[in-house]
Amino acid sequence: RYNQLLHGHPYWGVWRSIMKKLYSFPFLFVVLLLSSCVSLKDAEVTKYEDIASYKYIVVNSTDTLNSSAGATVYGGGYYSTGKSVNPKDVISGYLIKKGFVILPEKDDEVLSDTLIVNYGESGRRYVYLGMGYTTEVTIQFIAAQTNKIVCVTTAEGIGDTEADDIKEAITRALDAIFK
Repeated sequence: RYNQLLHGHPYWGVWRSIMKKLYSFPFLFVVLLLSSCVSLKDAEVTKYEDIASYKYIVVNSTDTLNSSAGATVYGGGYYSTGKSVNPKDVISGYLIKKGFVILPEKDDEVLSDTLIVNYGESGRRYVYLGMGYTTEVTIQFIAAQTNKIVCVTTAEGIGDTEADDIKEAITRALDAIFK
């Protein structure tokens, strides 16, 4: 009988619409809550020697990465932005700020004080319910004279574009060495 009274009410359609929205709100809230933030894994560092005992750095060449992000805005317009990053440049800039001298190639006169830096992307981790990912990088420091590993660091980053991911990951990996 109660149900029959409601169906005959002039505002039944409005109430029904409001109740449907309220019932779906908790689901949408949980989805937004779970996908709104990502915790990046802590950077990992393995030190075999103190890199502060070296003065010169040779960073091996890396390719420039171009990436872009875009979105359709209200009214049907499209907005996009493009970014590029060369990991060698990011690593070199960071190490220059820390007081190292960047050499274009190995110099036999200062070989005992020189580190060779290698860079590589070492993985991806999907986040945001599979709609995004973090990029993990590994940076390796090798003694130029002995070819022994001095230090290895790994970290992940996430940003608007893949270029942002890589910049953040490199910075986090290097920060972990110098903290």
